[in-house]
Amino acid sequence: MEEFKRLLQEVLTEELIQINLSNSRDVDVASKARVRPVVIGKELLFQETLYRGTQVFHANYTKAEMAERLTEQVTDLFKQIQIQSTDLQATVLVSKKGKLTLKRKNLTAAEQSAGKKETAFKNIKENQNMERLSHNRTKQYILQEGKPVDFLVGLGVQTPDGRITKARYDKFRQINRYLEFIEDVLDKLPNDRTLRVIDFGCGKSYLTFAMYYYLHEMQGRDIRVTGLDLKEDVIKHCNELAEQLNYTGLHFEHGDIGQYTGADEVDMVVTLHACDTATDHAIAKAISWGASVIMVVPCCQHEVNKQIKNELMAPVLRYGLIKERMSALMTDALRANLMEQMGYETQVLEFIDMEHTPKNLLIRGVKQSGMRGRKRPVSIQELNDAFHLDLTLEKLLKDNRE
Repeated sequence: MEEFKRLLQEVLTEELIQINLSNSRDVDVASKARVRPVVIGKELLFQETLYRGTQVFHANYTKAEMAERLTEQVTDLFKQIQIQSTDLQATVLVSKKGKLTLKRKNLTAAEQSAGKKETAFKNIKENQNMERLSHNRTKQYILQEGKPVDFLVGLGVQTPDGRITKARYDKFRQINRYLEFIEDVLDKLPNDRTLRVIDFGCGKSYLTFAMYYYLHEMQGRDIRVTGLDLKEDVIKHCNELAEQLNYTGLHFEHGDIGQYTGADEVDMVVTLHACDTATDHAIAKAISWGASVIMVVPCCQHEVNKQIKNELMAPVLRYGLIKERMSALMTDALRANLMEQMGYETQVLEFIDMEHTPKNLLIRGVKQSGMRGRKRPVSIQELNDAFHLDLTLEKLLKDNRE
């Protein structure tokens, strides 16, 4: 252990690239973790990214605090640590009896030079991206850097003085893109009464808070927003934050999309990354309420992938990855068509660049008068027959009509 402590004192500097901790003894506490150096203000700190199930936690520590924390983790939690610095690499293994085995390799001058060049290149690219974002933000973004917004500070996207947290630039960009989609359909939403909105599968609710702030604080709308999710701890945290911010028209509930009965009429329904057929239940609910606007970002489209069969397309569908992507695209195209059948002018839009997330399609439907009940195009049924598809959304819409 003393050798390990000395190693930490040596590597916990600005020359550290990263430390990876894995092979957890208790995945309920954490399955893995990563440590890297960060400079906040003029102070060198060490940021820990801790993974627990589907949750990710970030915290910054001084050198002394991080050394103590890593010593505790190697004693109580993780059985393997990989350390990479610009001048050395090390592996620490912990046996069942708690014995530490430490292997280190001091890098040659050539290896050090290559490592430093790679790190410098990454830093240059990162700085270029930040400069590009900074250049574009002021003239394009609805929420601007340098102007503190209470919910962005509360969710860790902004610092109290308005700077965007380095690790949250993509989230900041996503929030603004989302608000642009809402801005496009403002005139389709009622403005003479309370606006009712439901966010199905709201998760950590970055975008739910953004939607409320934009519509209520920036547009002056009287609004009631409900966020629904299956994770009780997330719901508890979101309600606490909404109360702290005095967002009186925003509340969160624990529940399942398909079983939700908490509303009779809703003006806008959104769902972001609801898994598989949960998206279909959200769309069907929205249509049954006659929602003016529907916005969904689908995720994990497994249903078609399990069903799809076609002799002509067999040479294509035999490759798992291609079959998965084709299935996802067909699912969302059919959803858009079915929404049109129910009286919605529907678009499939790019939500965020593929560079940032592969889940980048947004389906937006705006209700049109005099369109519902339009005869179903034969092409959809022919496609279903050709690929042996039986879609949940079709069944839900049929049940609603009956």
